[in-house]
Amino acid sequence: MLGSMKVSRVPICFLFFVFAVTGFQNLMLDPIRGTTVYFSKTAVSLCKVCSGVMRKCEESLLLEVDNPVWVDFTCPQPENVFRVDFIRKIECTTEACDDDIMQVDAVTYSCLDFHRRFIWNLKASLSKSVRVDFIQYGSGMRQIPPSENCPDMRTYTLKTGTVVVGKYCTKGFIHSAQILNEGSFSMDVPPLRRLQVDHFPISVGEEIKSLAKITLYLPHGTSTELLSPNYPESFPDDGEMEWYFELTGEQRAAIEFLDLTEPRCLKKETAAEYHSGGRRALERSLTETQPVQSQGDFSLILRNCEMDRRRNDSPGLSLKLKVSVPVVCRVDMKKFKGFSLQLEKLELSSKCEMTMNSVIMEKITVPSGDVSKLSFQNCHPGDITVTARRVIGCSQLEDCPKSVPLAVPSLPDCLPSDLDSVTWSLRPPPKGTVELTSLIGPLQQSLSGDLCDDSVITLTEDNGTMLGHFCPQGAITKVQIHESHVVVKVTRTEGQALISSAKSVFAARLKEGISERYIFTVTPKKDTSLLLATPGWPAGMASYATVSWIVSLPPKMKAHLEFISISQPKCENRHTNIRVQRFNSLEEDYSRREDEAADKISVYESFYLNMSNCMPERGDFSVITKLTIQKNQILIIVASVVAALVLLFIAVLVAVCFVIRKKKKKLSHMVSIYNPNGTSFQPGHNGFPKTREDNESHVYASIEDTLVYTHLLRKGAEMGIYTESGTYEPFAGQADSLPSKDANNMGTGQEIPLSAQQAPSLPNRPLSHSSALVDNVIYETQAHLEEDSAEMEARLEPEGATDGMQDFH
Repeated sequence: MLGSMKVSRVPICFLFFVFAVTGFQNLMLDPIRGTTVYFSKTAVSLCKVCSGVMRKCEESLLLEVDNPVWVDFTCPQPENVFRVDFIRKIECTTEACDDDIMQVDAVTYSCLDFHRRFIWNLKASLSKSVRVDFIQYGSGMRQIPPSENCPDMRTYTLKTGTVVVGKYCTKGFIHSAQILNEGSFSMDVPPLRRLQVDHFPISVGEEIKSLAKITLYLPHGTSTELLSPNYPESFPDDGEMEWYFELTGEQRAAIEFLDLTEPRCLKKETAAEYHSGGRRALERSLTETQPVQSQGDFSLILRNCEMDRRRNDSPGLSLKLKVSVPVVCRVDMKKFKGFSLQLEKLELSSKCEMTMNSVIMEKITVPSGDVSKLSFQNCHPGDITVTARRVIGCSQLEDCPKSVPLAVPSLPDCLPSDLDSVTWSLRPPPKGTVELTSLIGPLQQSLSGDLCDDSVITLTEDNGTMLGHFCPQGAITKVQIHESHVVVKVTRTEGQALISSAKSVFAARLKEGISERYIFTVTPKKDTSLLLATPGWPAGMASYATVSWIVSLPPKMKAHLEFISISQPKCENRHTNIRVQRFNSLEEDYSRREDEAADKISVYESFYLNMSNCMPERGDFSVITKLTIQKNQILIIVASVVAALVLLFIAVLVAVCFVIRKKKKKLSHMVSIYNPNGTSFQPGHNGFPKTREDNESHVYASIEDTLVYTHLLRKGAEMGIYTESGTYEPFAGQADSLPSKDANNMGTGQEIPLSAQQAPSLPNRPLSHSSALVDNVIYETQAHLEEDSAEMEARLEPEGATDGMQDFH
């Protein structure tokens, strides 16, 4: 957009320090086409400015050349004597203007030595005005008295003809200015001050009758001061000046005339006219109280008379006017149950003005459940403090609320300052307890010199005893105070906002009494360190007061307690005591009185830390305990040993099970047993059938072959199969190594099935079973054989197989 704008630039200057024969400075100017350069004196001096081929020297110099030109001076430091003006012209028709104002620092460092003034001469058409817009970087201009200077040392001046409309600085509420006929807009820049790139659009204005029309936009709660033209000199005869004020919403503007000087009038009278929304003009004399303007935009026209200037002491018209737009704020405390609101000025000398229901007050209190209309004029956030209060109490325990959230109220945005603090007064019944459970996370106690990041929570008893200051992000989750009214106050730290509005800080309960005066519930995190101070630290605890910290440790953690700051009194009655006792333990792990030195202690389980005061004769009882949470190394070592033993036990158990399983697998192989009636069974799978209950004495581990096959051998001998020289050789190998044809050729002709699994080894025979005695064994008497056969039948007879076993006889 800027590329399409018409730009009025400043000339480029080159200043050279030439040590010629004269010892004077030479300056080369290369002005931009259409720019006039004018050197004028600002101090009395014999120094002159010279130019041209003939080196003509004058008291001042006006250059209107389009080509570079040399300028020199008759003194070594001309910047202390001369000022340089750069002048351009901007003309407007009824439709448009031929240029804009664009400030560009297009001079070299040498030109910075001079005081410079950049002037844009403005000319309007006969029926229109010239409009200069000051909206730049989100702000406009503000008017200052002629004797003042701007903070950035860049001062702007607006003229209409020879009348000075005003002197201005940046960062104000003036958005535009329109001048009648001809005028100028200029900027003064002191030596060594560079320009900023500023753009002021020039356009065709409306048809006006006043010398100038200044347009302002005033936000609520602001004010500004304006000066009459030529201030403090007189406004021209019969002249008019117009200010147009743009307001929004329900804003109302108040006008006040200050430093008024009225002339003697020959014709007409001085007056102030107010025009608003097409309504009939309201006229007031300058000495009257000016009316508060109704809602909406309005114009103020200052009108001068034909002044009597025949006498020297006849004053002219000049005045300073102040326009204020107060903040109007409707506060409905019905929305905030039980809360009252207080607003107070911090400095009585402040220009801040507060009103409640149109009455000016230094301190305002809006009661609970009330609706009030407040207004603020020239009040900034640092001028007033805003606080909210609430009382919560009950006289009987059964009437107390079960739980009350202590929430920060969300106040209207129209208040000039944020909420600085919120206070809750908690009043339990006689012998009752105030219980506070943190809803913003665990808290930490803020000791002297420590600051919270955003808000400080203060707990105070009704007798003025300070329990302590607390900040978020700690380990204290609950606080209990017995038999006392408690004040909870949340205050924002400097430069920070209060805890988020409508956010609950605590859940408060008014409940039955407790055994201690104070109880703190602490839930620390692992690998952390925190400080626990006695209530009211650094002041001592009250006489006979007791306090307990209930400390719940995380799993596999230990607590290391160190009393880093301890103050013991000389007791008149009883003793002070510091005790440590684990949960579910009847014995104390640690106990110290005031006459005993306190040392460090480590606790490996959750515990109570109890402290009690005596009746001090002199001195105070106060303690700071440093609580450090660390990993329980002993527990880790024990756990490691137990884990190793468990692993070893599992390994041994696996090995034993493997061996047992292997043995069972070996014993479970099938073994073939001859049965004369054709019935076979597998001991490895089904077991031998039992005929006697709970008695295994009749079961044999092995049966000798001679006993089993005696009748076969006898029959074989009768049939001529065995000769006299044939002898029986006990088989010491495996059953499946026997040829199947030997089994098939036995006397009965029945096949003996062989298991595919390896059969158990047969037992070793005694020496009496040698080959020399085989015949005797086989051919014993029939009575002896029947006796043996009966004995074997008793040993091997299975259930349901009696007939089959008769073949052994």
